[in-house]
Amino acid sequence: MIKKMLLPLWLILVSLTAVAQTKELPDFTDLVEKQGAAVVNISTTQIIRSNRGHPFGQQMPFDEDDPAFDLFRRFFPHQQPGMPREQERESRSLGSGFVISADGHILTNAHVVDGADEVSVKLIDKREFKAKVLGTDKRTDIALLKIEATGLPVVKFGDPNRLKVGEWVIAIGSPFGFENSVTAGIVSAKGRSLPQESYVPFIQTDAAINPGNSGGPLFNMKGEVVGVNSQIYSRTGGYMGVAFAIPIDVAMEVQGQLRSSGRVSRGRIGVVIQEMTKDLAESFGLAKPAGALVNSVEKGGPAEKAGVESGDIILRFDGKPVAQSSDLPRLVGATKPGTKSTMQILHKGTTKDITLVVGEISDEKTSVQRSGKRSKATEPAAANRLGLVLSELTPEQKKEIKLDHGLVVEDARNGSGRADLRPGDIILGIASKGIQTEVKSVEQFNKLLAQFDKTASFTLLVRRGENQLFITIKGFGDSK
Repeated sequence: MIKKMLLPLWLILVSLTAVAQTKELPDFTDLVEKQGAAVVNISTTQIIRSNRGHPFGQQMPFDEDDPAFDLFRRFFPHQQPGMPREQERESRSLGSGFVISADGHILTNAHVVDGADEVSVKLIDKREFKAKVLGTDKRTDIALLKIEATGLPVVKFGDPNRLKVGEWVIAIGSPFGFENSVTAGIVSAKGRSLPQESYVPFIQTDAAINPGNSGGPLFNMKGEVVGVNSQIYSRTGGYMGVAFAIPIDVAMEVQGQLRSSGRVSRGRIGVVIQEMTKDLAESFGLAKPAGALVNSVEKGGPAEKAGVESGDIILRFDGKPVAQSSDLPRLVGATKPGTKSTMQILHKGTTKDITLVVGEISDEKTSVQRSGKRSKATEPAAANRLGLVLSELTPEQKKEIKLDHGLVVEDARNGSGRADLRPGDIILGIASKGIQTEVKSVEQFNKLLAQFDKTASFTLLVRRGENQLFITIKGFGDSK
């Protein structure tokens, strides 16, 4: 009797669970109906001009007295003798965007309109407008457009900082030109750093993003825009489950500057930084990897004036933690040039706060690399415990590369765990357990090495070309 009563009860519980699970599945229809009208299709046209040479070369093949001259002119009437012929062709591309103000301001990606001679915007009601590009910012890949229209539907803005990994999001755009296509997925990760993208903590999503989706909005389930779809990771050129969006708060800060001045002004403090790894943290006496390790300091820059030195670790900027090195460019870049800011650093094992005046980053990106030169001043000595053949800088070299100390790596032998060191590198210093020492002679360096056992870990400050970097050595191994 009891068994007969339990079986129906079990079935009821299973049914209730199934109903509850069904209710948790998202329904995007209302969101799309309310917000889809603010999403636009963007098409661009670029006129590419090229000079095609004369069919018979740059010079006229016949003199005017030659009977063939008139025949040639009949077949090539528009060709001027001896002059190249200019040809034009149109290059077209598609992208997406969304309306952020009823009077026609539209947000999209900078790469969507880059180099365009003409930009057109099509609304969901099929109306088309010529758009003016008010400004672009390649560092964040944001562009602001304006069309002459009023009473347009606009998106609502959400807070990307409140996004949770795993929550549902949808993208609306024009993949491959298919207007107002809707794709859904989840937030895969937050705060992603991508190569050459120092100013954007990307939102990663697995919502299907393809060519043509660029510049379109990423919505949360409240119908709020939380990101601008920007790029994908792909080995095929199409969607592979990894897409990245610019957080909307970053995009709106950029568009505000573009709207007011047509350009974006960013702060800078004049340091080159490196990610703090577990091995580096050990060498500098930190309990765990955190902060941005300063490789080099620009002479006369804000950081040098404030007393920052190579080997310092920046832990906080204006009260905000620098959990990883990629946090620092974002924090400094978002600071208005001329602002007096505070920075917490770890300097030679001691934590201290300093004040500096933030400078302004240049629009020009210049990078000068110079290959390392081997020293010819002295005969290469025998390899040391690290398997390195070192020589001291000559006075001429010191003057040329503007250094007052350092050892040139002439050769790196039997370097298990030391493959990162290359001939031409210059060793400037050595750090272990928070203690940093400048390297001034081969004898001094070898004495420092003698103090370590075979399992010791320590870090070398190395100059490579125009750059400086920290390289951690873990153990000596055999150096024969």
